[in-house]
Amino acid sequence: MKKLVFILFIFVGFNITAQKQLTHEVYFETDEYEVPETEHNRLLIFLSEIEGLDIEKISIYGFTDDRGSDSYNLVLSQERANAIKTIFSNNEFDESIITNVDGKGKILVKLIKEEDLNKIRGLNRKVEIIVQPFNPPRELKQPEIKDVADSFKDENLKAGDKILLENILFKTGYSVLLPESKKTLEDIANVLVERKDIYFTIQGHVCCTQNSRDAIDRKTKQRNLSVARAKYIYDYLAKKGIEKKRMKYVGMRRKFPLGGEPKFDRRVEILITYVGETKQRH
Repeated sequence: MKKLVFILFIFVGFNITAQKQLTHEVYFETDEYEVPETEHNRLLIFLSEIEGLDIEKISIYGFTDDRGSDSYNLVLSQERANAIKTIFSNNEFDESIITNVDGKGKILVKLIKEEDLNKIRGLNRKVEIIVQPFNPPRELKQPEIKDVADSFKDENLKAGDKILLENILFKTGYSVLLPESKKTLEDIANVLVERKDIYFTIQGHVCCTQNSRDAIDRKTKQRNLSVARAKYIYDYLAKKGIEKKRMKYVGMRRKFPLGGEPKFDRRVEILITYVGETKQRH
């Protein structure tokens, strides 16, 4: 009996740690490649479910129903696949892991009852999304994070200096900080309360969008996520007692990617705009 229990424990443990392939389907109206609102909302829920996974690759396949010419259906199915890829990028998913974005054309109607024909065609007007996490999961090394608050204590700090707020990282698609970032932000606020001689601009950034565009804030549905992130930091610092006249905030969209892991592009930087005389410092 003890051996059986041990075997069952190993089997259950393996299933918990193994990362299985995940799939999602998005359905379209006849002759359309614009994603309907209800389907868009379903897709955002799916994105929130997979955003924390260590993903190896994502495949996106577009399809049409059996009506129309082969050439028309190939183009339409590709446009549907492209529309889904755009939503991924707008919501800060790394395009480098999207390995396939293909239009497959039409799906032939199988032998069915005549009264089911419209329903079956509706289910064939779709995009299939296949998400493959690393299996087994990789052991990811966490980068060593320096004490960013110390950067604001530097007596040689001057206008034009830029400070990357390492470990101030945001949830994908939102202006909400990851829990591990809150302590760092509190430390920065404490230093800036003391350094009343520093004036600065908070610059928000996003990840993964096409053509340097801003990402979409999933909370407000507005394409201004980089601004929302900068304003989040601005509001936090103001609540901590830093005078608003010392601060400005601006969204930088995706004009300055760092070139590393996508999560590090969901960031905020501080541009020093003015530092008072030494005698004003505490």
